[in-house]
Amino acid sequence: MNQLLILPCLLLATYYCNGGRILVFPEDGSHWVNMQVILKELHAHGHDITVVRSSRSWYIQNSSPLYKFINVNLTNIEDGSSRLFETLLERSLALRRMTPILRFFEQQKDLKTMLEIFHGGALSIISTMLDDSALMGKLKDAKFDLMLTDPAFPAGVLLAHYLHLPMVYNVRWLNIGDAHMAIAPSTPSYVPMVNSLFSDRMDFLQRTENILRYMSSILQEQFVILPIYNELLKRHFPPGADLLTMQRSAEIWLMRVDFIFEFPRPSMPNVVYIGGFQCRPAEPILTELEEFMQSSGEHGVVVMSLGVMVTALPKPITEAIAAAFAKLPQKIIWRYVGEPPSSLGNNTLLLKWLPQNNLLGHPKTCAFVSHGGTNGIYEAIYHGIPVLLLPLLFDQFDNAIRLETRGAARVLQVTTLTSEEFLKALKDVIKNPSYKSNMQKLSELHRDQPIPPLDSATFWIEYVIRHKGAQHLHSEGSRLPWYSYHNLDVVGFLTAIVLAVLWALLYSVKFLCCMSNRKQKVE
Repeated sequence: MNQLLILPCLLLATYYCNGGRILVFPEDGSHWVNMQVILKELHAHGHDITVVRSSRSWYIQNSSPLYKFINVNLTNIEDGSSRLFETLLERSLALRRMTPILRFFEQQKDLKTMLEIFHGGALSIISTMLDDSALMGKLKDAKFDLMLTDPAFPAGVLLAHYLHLPMVYNVRWLNIGDAHMAIAPSTPSYVPMVNSLFSDRMDFLQRTENILRYMSSILQEQFVILPIYNELLKRHFPPGADLLTMQRSAEIWLMRVDFIFEFPRPSMPNVVYIGGFQCRPAEPILTELEEFMQSSGEHGVVVMSLGVMVTALPKPITEAIAAAFAKLPQKIIWRYVGEPPSSLGNNTLLLKWLPQNNLLGHPKTCAFVSHGGTNGIYEAIYHGIPVLLLPLLFDQFDNAIRLETRGAARVLQVTTLTSEEFLKALKDVIKNPSYKSNMQKLSELHRDQPIPPLDSATFWIEYVIRHKGAQHLHSEGSRLPWYSYHNLDVVGFLTAIVLAVLWALLYSVKFLCCMSNRKQKVE
């Protein structure tokens, strides 16, 4: 028996000894929540992980038994994060009250401001790192095998190119929208742009607005984002270094998308879809919470959470929601931070933190009230729980449209929300069997995969380590200038030939006519 055990032990030891050295440059907030899931899996596979974090980080802690940290001190930068998301929420609610045309132009102004703020923060952290020659020497000496980064902002991309490391993206957004825009054909006729609130079935006016949003996003990228990094590129990179080229050079794009939720669209060989990779079977919850769940009887429990960035809504809206909850026979578990609403009912339990995945997977849960964040939506899909959506910021409005189009959710506008409207919509989600049926169908499709998304993500990260890249999966299209990519140079050349031939024909006809007229005059 001892001899039989030796071989598995040797194989296991060899497996863990072959782990790679991975440098991780994550984004904060909800992005860090899902990045941690991948890092835990990589640690379980024996990889040595080092995470870069800012001293101003909201959620990325500076210690962990799973990975080491590099702390980047930004004491010389003013921290305005405490009120940032409250301000963004107030502005988002104000935009919802505007007419569509005015909202479009105001969104572009706000987007410009947000891009300058967030990319300014990315510039600060990467500038601090690249200016620290001792830190850069230490990172080079570490001989990392791979950079794993979320490229929503390009600090990790720039660091990877400075260190000459192959990159794998844990990605959903890049620069000014869906990351597909940077690598795959994104035809505006049926690929809705971020904040458009369109599905993939657009009428003429919607396609007109969508292409205007597409053009606006390109202009924002060229004239707002790229200039922010020009000076940094000149100081630390060879002449001609280009941020967009760097961004498109990732070996593998682990896209946090599943097409049971996202609208179908063109893709590329090095894009691997891992939507819902953070989802898992529900685990037992604390005894006190379990007792509360069981006390709901046949009516069940409604779970409400607005994600990690927004702790509470404006007071009138909070009071309206609390009053509506109080009229339900169901029990309510509400992730809530701050002073309890005065209209709070005895059936509602407020928690500063809740085990969302475990609650959504609980047999007593009958509905989920959410802001429409991607992590929460995929957990609801995984467990087959219908959703009432209150989108607030960023991509949440587009996420809401996608789930509503699938018939698995209802969407309410927070700006005009009343207690009666909220109560009616929530009762509809709970009692109308179509929402539950449609969500369970999505859950069935989402789970029916040959390889679990997290296993797929781990495989491709290790694939890049084993083969030191995946250049054979890169499309040459990403290296072409925009005019060649769209064949505008060929169109121009062929147009010139056609015009030249037409001109020659017209000239020949004119010449022949003139010769004929002269001949007639001579006769």
